[in-house]
Amino acid sequence: MLKILAAILDFIFPPRCPVCGELVSINGQICGACWNKLNWIGDPKCAKCGYPFPANLEHDKNMLCPDCAKDLSSKRKPRLDWMRAASVYDDASRDMMLPFKHGGKLQFGIPMSRAMTTMLGELPTKELIVMPVPLAYRRLWKRGYNQAALLARPIAKHIGVSIDYNSVKRIHRADMGHKNRAQRKRNIAGVFRVRCPNKVRGRAILLVDDVCTTGATMDELAKVLKKAGAKWVGGITFCRTVRAI
Repeated sequence: MLKILAAILDFIFPPRCPVCGELVSINGQICGACWNKLNWIGDPKCAKCGYPFPANLEHDKNMLCPDCAKDLSSKRKPRLDWMRAASVYDDASRDMMLPFKHGGKLQFGIPMSRAMTTMLGELPTKELIVMPVPLAYRRLWKRGYNQAALLARPIAKHIGVSIDYNSVKRIHRADMGHKNRAQRKRNIAGVFRVRCPNKVRGRAILLVDDVCTTGATMDELAKVLKKAGAKWVGGITFCRTVRAI
């Protein structure tokens, strides 16, 4: 009966691309034209953080970006062990991400999360828990939803693992707009607190967010999780800012 009802609704209200309104085959799908406008991140990229390299660079699965190579040479113990993003942050991805994040256009979350799952084949471990980056209560109340949580649900389902919404609390809001990397790092310090250390101790955790600008938010969250005993912390986002290397 549910399949029949779904077929009737699709006939009356045919699925359309959430970006341009073009007819598509299933709900939540974006059309081929809009899909091709997005700057997807493939190889070559940094083996650790997934930062994209120029397409004409010879691919080496162990190649590191300058930041990750610097961490390795300085013997600095990394906070975030692994990071991937599905696409580059540009006009095309912004036109999906910002309406989803700030405009209540939740339909964009379906293609965004589907794109993110394509990067999960590179996960070094599947024995983990998924954790959306938490919002401050005031921002959550004002927005009405946590966009990271909406992306995390289908990702956790795809991997077949549990999702943890409550073990980490965002103590206060940190305004990250129009700040450089150093300013963001200072601004986010001390924002997160682990409320349930027993749930993260000894676990591998995959953080989920919509966008990575400098990595300061996930780096800070990874720091407090590892301090609480997490053995591995990775991250995945829909898009990320790319600067010239």
